[in-house]
Amino acid sequence: MRITRRRALPAIASLGAVAASPAFGQATNENVKWRLTSSFPKSLDTLFGAAQTIARVTGEMTDGKFVLTPFGAGEIVPGLQVLDAVANNTVECGQTYTGYYIGKNPALIFDGSLPFGLTPRMHNAWMMYGNGRKLMDEIYDGFNIVSLPAGQTGGQMFGWFRKELKSVKDFDGLKMRTAGFGGKVMAKLGVIPQQIAGGDIYPALERGTIDACEWVGPYDDEKLGFNKVAKYYYTPGVMELEAVNQLMIGKQAWSSLPPRYQQVLKYACNYAMTEMLASYDAKNAEAIARVVAGGAVLSVLPDDVVKALRVALETVLDEEAAASPQFKKVLVDWRSFRANQHRWFSIADTRAELAVYRSAS
Repeated sequence: MRITRRRALPAIASLGAVAASPAFGQATNENVKWRLTSSFPKSLDTLFGAAQTIARVTGEMTDGKFVLTPFGAGEIVPGLQVLDAVANNTVECGQTYTGYYIGKNPALIFDGSLPFGLTPRMHNAWMMYGNGRKLMDEIYDGFNIVSLPAGQTGGQMFGWFRKELKSVKDFDGLKMRTAGFGGKVMAKLGVIPQQIAGGDIYPALERGTIDACEWVGPYDDEKLGFNKVAKYYYTPGVMELEAVNQLMIGKQAWSSLPPRYQQVLKYACNYAMTEMLASYDAKNAEAIARVVAGGAVLSVLPDDVVKALRVALETVLDEEAAASPQFKKVLVDWRSFRANQHRWFSIADTRAELAVYRSAS
């Protein structure tokens, strides 16, 4: 559906701050053209599709005066160098995942995805009603960028493995493509983490350069062909209960925008967040049936592996906090919020969902 200003205004009103801003009602005839580079290849219609949605909605709501041109990974910027390109003003903005840049500042992961962490709803609660937004903006300020949440995959799978996992010992020496903080956690179990861009994972897995990989979930994983070169597909996805993507914008480019365009861009990113999550929820449900019918072995991680991963996570978090006062500041707040959220969801949603699923079997 075309997002005209007339159709979008009721939705914008629900966003509160956007609709309440006087700047949103200020008309402007200024023409703006930006390049929007992505960390994701165009073949991944759901991930890269969010960049296209942001560009489309922004254009429609400004009568074509604010033009964003999306570029796939590698077209003008390598997929894992989006943050640098934006911070250096090589491009005006970029769509990416913060976990790719934890080598620059590990605290970036709190706005991406942490093992045994928050679900999309929990993360939104932390951002909007906790201290998440304030804490993360302090980190982004250090890179001279403004970051807007612009995509959400929802819960992910644990990953594809060429050999069956029977115990924690099976991780020792295993070469696995895993991005973000998960690699540091898995390394505690003996895994040799490999950070590889999405389009390069399949050939590495096919050649045996890596033994396992994780990406998102069955819909994207099927598109990338992992089920053709790895047999075992593991759940639960305790390493990523969510994964937030960001639209990173150079501060100079952001401050140059008319105030109304800033508000439009915020709305477009919010719209893309909702659309991406809905798309994955619908598509993954169908794709998992296809990959299993095609021969994939849907497998469950042994309990001792899950427990070992949890211990490894908390160890890594404590180590990072000891090395970085900024990381510790965010961690203390995040852990407190996570504890309250996990307690509430275990009482409400989790028990209710399990009861519903069991009653249908």
